[in-house]
This record gives sequence, C-alpha cells and structure tokens, in this order.
Amino acid sequence: MHSKIPKQFDPRPANSTQSSAREAWRMFEIIAEFVTATERLRAIHPAVSIFGSARVKPGEPYYGLAEDIARRLSDAGFAVISGGGPGIMEAANKGAFAGSSPSVGLNIQLPHEQHANHYQDISHTFQHFFARKVMFVKLSSAFVMLPGGFGTLDELFEVLTLVQTGKVRRVPLILVGSTFWKGMGEWIRERLAVDGMVGPDDADLLQVIDDPQAVVDAIFHHYHARGFELSPSEREAEFAL
Repeated sequence: MHSKIPKQFDPRPANSTQSSAREAWRMFEIIAEFVTATERLRAIHPAVSIFGSARVKPGEPYYGLAEDIARRLSDAGFAVISGGGPGIMEAANKGAFAGSSPSVGLNIQLPHEQHANHYQDISHTFQHFFARKVMFVKLSSAFVMLPGGFGTLDELFEVLTLVQTGKVRRVPLILVGSTFWKGMGEWIRERLAVDGMVGPDDADLLQVIDDPQAVVDAIFHHYHARGFELSPSEREAEFAL
C-alpha cells in the first residue's frame, strides 16, 4: 500500500525563489565556460587527445611510451591535448612540448590529485567536467588511450558511445598497451557482442597498437582519403553534442 502525500505538502524548499535564482546564475556560468573555451581553443587543429593514468611516474614504461607518441604526433603536425595533470597527461604534454606543434592542457579543478604540469603551450582550466569533455570531443581528430583508471575508462566509453550512436564522426580510437587492454577487448567481443549488448562490428571501432610510429601512421591512414575537415552533416551533428 502506497502512502499518499498530504495535499498541504509543498515539495519546494522555503527558499525556492533564492534557489531558482542561484540555478539560473549557474546556467549563465556554464554557458560562459563553453563560450570562453570555444573562443580560446578553436584554432587548435588538427589535434589528438592522449589519455591515461595520473598515477604513472616519470621513468616508468608507460610514461616513456606516452612521451614518445606525443613527440611523434607533434612533429607530424598534430597539436597534442591532455588533461593537463600529472602521470600520462604530463608525459603527453612533455613529448608535445619538445615537438613542433602545440602542447595543450585541458585542466580541471579537483579537490585532490590534479595539478597542472609544466609542459603546456596552451593551458585552459575548467570547472565542470562535462564542459571539458565536450571540448575534448570537439577538438580531437583522434584519441589515444594508454593504461589508466576510472577517468581514462570514462573518456574511452564516452567517445565510443558518441561514435557508435553517430553523434560524432568515426575517429581513430587507439588503445596502447595490448597486455593491459586484452581482457577488456575479449569481454567486449565475447560477452557484450555475443549477448547482443553492442553491434557485431562495434568492437572494430577500437584499434590496439603498441608501436609509437604505428599509432601516428594509423591516424594518417584513417584521414588519407577524407581529410581532417568536417563535412556539413558532421558539423551539424556536432552542434547536438
């Protein structure tokens, strides 16, 4: 038996007018964050985003691998974008910083773990995660995923979902570190695909590549015929992110 809400009950807080005003101003703050980021970062093109754990230390194999990939991408003409923090993000910015194209950090205000690294030609800090995610997607012609935790997986599956559903064009999604990603790849193919949770070809949206130069070559191969510019329909779809 369900209890009935008394008719005199008013679910609005006593200070609902004040709360509504705060929410309205918050929306203006969010809009301003998008506008500021778009205006400041719109010239970054073409660009590749590199993701991975903030906990990887300099001198560790994945740090060196990320730095190598970023340097090659930078010298090949790609701006390299990271989350702007330590670990793989620092390695990506460091490699790009030593190269010929811009090193970009899209930083986020966090109560712990995140601090801006010192290898950024362009550094922009976000307050809201979702605004930062939108800019990663809008700016990037490819995504390179090194081993990482929840944040890396979140970014990976966010982009996968957008590509799978046609909200953005198909872009290279490259997983670096075959041993690390092996179990996830098998789970997608042998569980998600077999059970019909994803399409039979959805696993093919991902590439697993360990060699740094092969990462760069795969991105160029993808864009060899079509170029980096968005088509009118792709640009229109991007507005609906």
